Amino acid sequence: MAGREDEKERMFRFLRDTSFLKTEKVEKAMRKVDREFFVPESEKGFAYYDTAIPVGYGQTISAPTVVAFMLEALDLREGMRVLEVGAGSGYNCALLSVLVGQKGRVLSVERVPELAKLAKANIASAGISMNNIEIMVGDGSGGYPPGAPYDRIAVTAALPSLDLGHPLIAQLKKDGKLLAPVGSYVQDLVLFEKKNGKMSRILPVMFVPLIGKYGFREE
Repeated sequence: MAGREDEKERMFRFLRDTSFLKTEKVEKAMRKVDREFFVPESEKGFAYYDTAIPVGYGQTISAPTVVAFMLEALDLREGMRVLEVGAGSGYNCALLSVLVGQKGRVLSVERVPELAKLAKANIASAGISMNNIEIMVGDGSGGYPPGAPYDRIAVTAALPSLDLGHPLIAQLKKDGKLLAPVGSYVQDLVLFEKKNGKMSRILPVMFVPLIGKYGFREE
């Protein structure tokens, strides 16, 4: 057990040293939501490595550096209403819920029913409250209009494109922010700020494609 704790501390030291992790609130959230609960049993030994890990059904849990970078870029605050597109194994969803607190709300749309079920089980196993989380099965590529408007939208799989006419942007509050990987094989993490209409490419990344009406076609 001591060895695993040492690995965890090395991960946090690396995240701070590389400046992917900048704020105390994000570090506290990542310490509270233990990544080990969100990786398959066969991959537990890699839980604190800075690498993406397959979680089944063609999906992955992102590397800690990417997760930390996205959380910092979203600038989440208590009480915010957040839409997550792609629950995966539940890791990012749990982190979002901790950062917005019990007065906030996280709605997550997952295309694969088995992953939605897994995400709920993993979040419970990690000891994170589901009181401010709702995980739904469906095509989230066009967002979730019944829950709009949102303070923040986080997309965890790659969109083929993102423009001002995209339905996700329409579901943001007037001062909301959207963060999504955009592109095909190689992508950029794009941050859109609705207040000023600014769209910034802030990090080269590689995510699995988002399948759906406003995403990629399923092969």
